[in-house]
Amino acid sequence: MSLSKKFLGDAASPPPIWLMRQAGRYLPEYRALRAKSGSFWTMCMTPALAAEITLQPIRRFDFDAAIIFSDILVVPHALGRDVKFEDSVGPSLIPLSSVEELDKDEMHWATKLEPVYEALRAVAPHLKPETALLGFAGAPWTLATYMAEGRGSQDQRAAKLWGYRAPETFADLLTVLERCVAAHLIGQLKAGATAVQIFDSWASGLPVRQFQDWVVGPTRRIVDAVRSSVPSARIIGFPRGATMEGYERYVAETGVDAISIDTAVPIAWAARTLAPKVIVQGNLDPLALVAGAEALDVAAADILAAMEGKRLIFNLGHGVVPETPLAHVARLVERVRQRH
Repeated sequence: MSLSKKFLGDAASPPPIWLMRQAGRYLPEYRALRAKSGSFWTMCMTPALAAEITLQPIRRFDFDAAIIFSDILVVPHALGRDVKFEDSVGPSLIPLSSVEELDKDEMHWATKLEPVYEALRAVAPHLKPETALLGFAGAPWTLATYMAEGRGSQDQRAAKLWGYRAPETFADLLTVLERCVAAHLIGQLKAGATAVQIFDSWASGLPVRQFQDWVVGPTRRIVDAVRSSVPSARIIGFPRGATMEGYERYVAETGVDAISIDTAVPIAWAARTLAPKVIVQGNLDPLALVAGAEALDVAAADILAAMEGKRLIFNLGHGVVPETPLAHVARLVERVRQRH
């Protein structure tokens, strides 16, 4: 059964499986292409390269979904921010000090984001009919943390202080990001994506009010905007690191079809509390995948047992890490598919 069928409410046995960051540095074919291309950003913004990288893990492991090779920072790029990636350092931008610095012309957004849509169109013909094609975008709060700080931050200090000190202009920033994220998700769906995922990678550690205003509210408005343009849109939300109460509120109020849960979320709780309302995606510890052997088998079996008869998309609680052995990924796919 395809991932798209799952999004219509069916429980599949075995469940579909894909892995966040399934295309990446753990694959020798990815490393070889990276060595030739020169930079991560070049690969993201060159449709032929992005399409090839998207297909690499599908050829090797036959996952049930391909997720387009891209990055959440394509949205700040579309808004006129200069994005740079440095090896062993990560992404960097000039810190944003005013919403007035952003390019709000939607035609410019579409032009700058076209490489992503072209890559999606290039991937689709190479997938089996039952293999889903996923697009994605960063959520407004997570994007705001990068744009305010100029890089990733463990405490999101710059964005939080902006939100506390100047709530009106911070709300304006989130509104612009909502519009651009929604436009990008719509563009990906129209380019052939089966479904899209909204990554709120820095959703942890927010007080209740800010979680509501900076995570839940913007996501709800994005979901509404996407569905107003693409009524059949299927959307996965991932408020990584949210509290259990936060996950419940996110599910109840955003309107997503599926919720991706991080490793710390008790799977039995998710089965009882979230699965009756939405599809649950997750939540194997990426380091259990690195460890392999019995640790991997037990961790995967726990998820499958807890979600027996429920709507599950088997995935990790975060992304594949570079040191992950290929044999362990193959073992996981085999265990999930042979479990039933």
